[in-house]
Amino acid sequence: MMFNRPRPIDVTSRLWRVNETQSDATGDGPIALLRAVIDLGIRHKVSLSVCSMAGILVAALYAHSLPPTYQATATLLLEPRQSAVTGGEFGAQQTLDLNRADSELQTIKSERLLSAVFESLNLKDDPELGRSQPSFIGSLLGRLPLGHLTADRATVDQTEPEAENAGIELANEADRAAFLNFMSRLNARRVGQSFVIEIEYSSSDPKLPARVANATVSGYIYQTVGFKEQIARARTEALQDRLDSLARQVDAAREAMHAGTLPAIATPDADARIIGAALSPLGPSAPRKSLITALGGVIGLILGFGVVVVRMALDRRVRSARELAREMDVRCLGSIPNVPGAKGVPWHITSPQQQKFVAAIRDLRTSIEIACTSLRNDKSIVIAVVGWTPGAGVSTLCASLAQLINRGGRQVTLFKAADGDDHRAGSDSLPAVSLAGAVFAGLMPEQLNFEDVGGIAVLPIHSRDTNANLFTDFRNPRVRRIFEAARLRGDVLLDLPALRHSMDALALASYADAVLVVARSGQTTIEEVSESVQLLRRAGANVVGTVINRTRG
Repeated sequence: MMFNRPRPIDVTSRLWRVNETQSDATGDGPIALLRAVIDLGIRHKVSLSVCSMAGILVAALYAHSLPPTYQATATLLLEPRQSAVTGGEFGAQQTLDLNRADSELQTIKSERLLSAVFESLNLKDDPELGRSQPSFIGSLLGRLPLGHLTADRATVDQTEPEAENAGIELANEADRAAFLNFMSRLNARRVGQSFVIEIEYSSSDPKLPARVANATVSGYIYQTVGFKEQIARARTEALQDRLDSLARQVDAAREAMHAGTLPAIATPDADARIIGAALSPLGPSAPRKSLITALGGVIGLILGFGVVVVRMALDRRVRSARELAREMDVRCLGSIPNVPGAKGVPWHITSPQQQKFVAAIRDLRTSIEIACTSLRNDKSIVIAVVGWTPGAGVSTLCASLAQLINRGGRQVTLFKAADGDDHRAGSDSLPAVSLAGAVFAGLMPEQLNFEDVGGIAVLPIHSRDTNANLFTDFRNPRVRRIFEAARLRGDVLLDLPALRHSMDALALASYADAVLVVARSGQTTIEEVSESVQLLRRAGANVVGTVINRTRG
């Protein structure tokens, strides 16, 4: 079986097409088809020219063999008819709609009217309407053995089916054939959707078309007026009885209208028939309370959906890692669940919530390692974590990452900000030794005394001395030397202060190999994360991704 194996020609084509420069022009389309037609015409121009000349010659001979045909058209405008009750100026006009116009058109096309015109003009002896004379081409074909058979069969097919349905009394088959030929030459049609009807007749005799078209119009008028005359004659004798009957119907209808009932006698002249009288209702028909209640519930539900959609459109707070990754041009490296009371990675996991928290921290560490693969090269790296506002959980996140890295066998140094999850600690709680104090005092890296917290070397960023915090420039080369000395011992984590309250985070983030921006679920907006990324990048920081913290569900 070779269902999934390409044929030899496919393999060959794939081999030689590998290094071939592909052309922008495709092999199909209207332009390519036009080029192919032109090329074919140039290659076979002699044969095409001979065939074209032969066709022109045959067409010219056929055109000259056809007899000339003349057409004449009579125009008729339909107008509303008058009722023939009194037959004169007292007749009531009736309306004329498009359906009525179609009916009058069918009347003009009827065999009864056309047969009257046919007989009145004595067209049954017209040689043109008899058996059709063969044309030049037809005479040539008639000389062949099959020509007579074809001509006779065509004549029989033309006359037999329609002659059975002609419905007129003519003398013989020749008269019927002449009448059918007459009907085929006459054409009655409406002009668009108007009330104008055009009656057209075609003939080789230049005088006959006008006679036939005008005779058809006159025949239609004769038939219409004759019908009115018959009605008027029939109604003259019973006019008085008719007036009496109408008077009785008018009186009955007037009395019923004043009484609020139906007429007591039949009213056949009302052009309407009563088939059901109105009865007293058995109960109220409005308001339909159940329907209104249900409709109110549906409208309320629709409005509720509208409010929710508007709130979602106006609410720019981040709630999921997928939303953060969709709105930002940087990757979302992790989603940390909200675990109340979690301050780091515990040694012993006692609840499913702690298990989810530790698994999320481990996944975040793996994502960071993957993002920093080209930066590490078997050496320590500096990772900075920063948020836009305090309370984003940056300190807890940094402490958890430091604990997880330390328990993995690597030394970790944590530079901790004072305004962690507790927003901003008091100045009295800060230790005497800090990064700002060391830079302000001009201390060397080996003179610093790091605090050992669970095997992690911790040094606060800000000092207890307010002057040191105010006058320390974190772009000082001493800061770089301190970070390089810490890098020699292992990985470095920078727990940076919030960008909204301190620009020191921008200066310190420039020393990091990778920067993570933390967004708190349900509080941090997309605009705040975007502004944080832009500020860090303008400061020269390498933002490798974002992290959404304290997610729910």
